[in-house]
Amino acid sequence: MSFIDEHLVPLVDQGLGNSAYLVDLGDGRAMAVDAARDLRSVRAAAEQRGLTVAFAADTHLHADFLSGAAQLAHDQDAVVLASATGDRTFPHRGLDDGDEIDLGGLTLRALATPGHTDEHVSFVLLDGTIELGVFTGGSLLVDSAARTDLLGADRTEELARAQYRSLQRLRELPDATAVWPTHGPGSFCSAPARGERTSSIAEQKLSNPLLGAPDEDWFVKELVGRLGPYPTYFDRLAQVNRRGPAVLPATPGLPALTADQVTAVTAGGGFVIDARPAADFAAGHVPGAVSIPLRPVFATWLGWLVPAEVPLVFVLNDDQDADEITWSALNIGYEQLAGTLRGGMSAWREAGLPVRRTPFVTADAAPAGPYLDVRSGGEFASGHLPGAINIDLGDLTACATEAPQGAVVACGHGERAMTAASLLERAGRTDVTVLDGGPADFAAAHGQPLEEGPER
Repeated sequence: MSFIDEHLVPLVDQGLGNSAYLVDLGDGRAMAVDAARDLRSVRAAAEQRGLTVAFAADTHLHADFLSGAAQLAHDQDAVVLASATGDRTFPHRGLDDGDEIDLGGLTLRALATPGHTDEHVSFVLLDGTIELGVFTGGSLLVDSAARTDLLGADRTEELARAQYRSLQRLRELPDATAVWPTHGPGSFCSAPARGERTSSIAEQKLSNPLLGAPDEDWFVKELVGRLGPYPTYFDRLAQVNRRGPAVLPATPGLPALTADQVTAVTAGGGFVIDARPAADFAAGHVPGAVSIPLRPVFATWLGWLVPAEVPLVFVLNDDQDADEITWSALNIGYEQLAGTLRGGMSAWREAGLPVRRTPFVTADAAPAGPYLDVRSGGEFASGHLPGAINIDLGDLTACATEAPQGAVVACGHGERAMTAASLLERAGRTDVTVLDGGPADFAAAHGQPLEEGPER
C-alpha cells in the first residue's frame, strides 16, 4: 500500500464541489488542508484514526467557504500554515516561497502559485527528497485551472497571466507527483473540470489543455473564455477569512420558533427559507418564503440569493436534519440564524395564518407557455423549449420584471424553478406555474424537439 493510500484522506464536499484533505503524519498527529468551517468530516476522520490535528494549512483566502483553520487552532492548538503575503490578522505561521515545515518525518514546502488569488500557495509534501504530492488548492485543477476573476474584472487578465506562470511552475514537478486540488467538479471556483478530483503531474501533462497551453496568450484567452457567473457571496468571504471566522464554542443549534415569533422575524425584515422538497413548498408555504430545497447545493443558492445580513427562519419537514441547515449556512458566513418554524407548516396552518400555493405541474399537463428557463446559459444552449426565455436563477431577482406574464418556470428537474417562482412571488408575481421536470420531459410528453443555441 502506498503512502497516499494509507495516509491521505480526501474529504469531499459535494455541494460546494471542494475537497479538504487529512494527512496522517504517522505519529498520532495529522495535518488538515483547506478544511472548511464545518469540521465534522475532518473530526470524524481524525477520531477514526486516533489523530490530533496539529497543523491546518490553507492554500489561499477562500471565497466560497469559511476556513476551519482558526477553529482547529482554538480547539486543538493546531498551527495554521498560510501564505505570508495574505495579511491574515489571526495567529498563523506565514510562509514565503520555498519555506519548509518539518512535519515529523515528512516536510511541507510552500510554492508561490498566484493567479486564483494574489497570495495563493501550493504545498508540496515531501518524504525526504521525494515529492509525494502537491496540494494545488485553486491553482492547477484536474484538466483545468481555477478562475481568476474573483478580485474584479480589471484584474482578471493580470491574474490569468499569473495563473499561467504558476501552472508552468507546477509542471516542473516530477511526473509521479500526485496532484491534490481543493476545487473540483461542482465548484464555482473551477473553470469547468471533469469528474476526477485528484490526478498526477504526468496525467495532467497529457490531459489538461491549460497545462499544455502553447503560450501565455492562448492560455489567457482559453481560461477567461471559460468563466461563467459565480455566487454573489464570494465577494465577501475572502475578507472574513483574512480576519479569521468567529470561533464557535460548540455546535450551534437552531431554536424552535412559534408561528407568531416567525411572523415577528419577518416583520423585522427577516427571511423565511423553506428547505422542504419543491412539491411540499408548492402544496402550501409561508407567503414570501424563498424555496431552497435541502440538498447538497443548498449553501450555494442560499449564498447567491439571500442577503447575509438579515435574520433567517427555516421551514423543515420532521425528517430533515436541522444541523445540515446550520452548517450549510455557517460554512458560507450566514450567522443570523433565528431558528426553525416549530411544528412546520402544520403549526402555521393551525395558527390560522395565510398560506400560499404554487402550481406545480408535470410535463403532460403543462400549459403551452410562455416558458422561463432559469438554468445557466450553457445548459439552456444545450437544449431548450422553442421560444423559451432564459434568465439564470442567480440573476432573477434583479431581472424579475423581464419574466413573461403567466410564465411556466422550468429548470432541469424542478428545484431551481421552484426557487425562481418563490423569488417572483416575493416580487409580486403570483401568476407563475412551475414545471415538475425539465425541458426533456416536456419534449418527450409532447413530441416536440428541443432547440439548441445561445441563451435569449
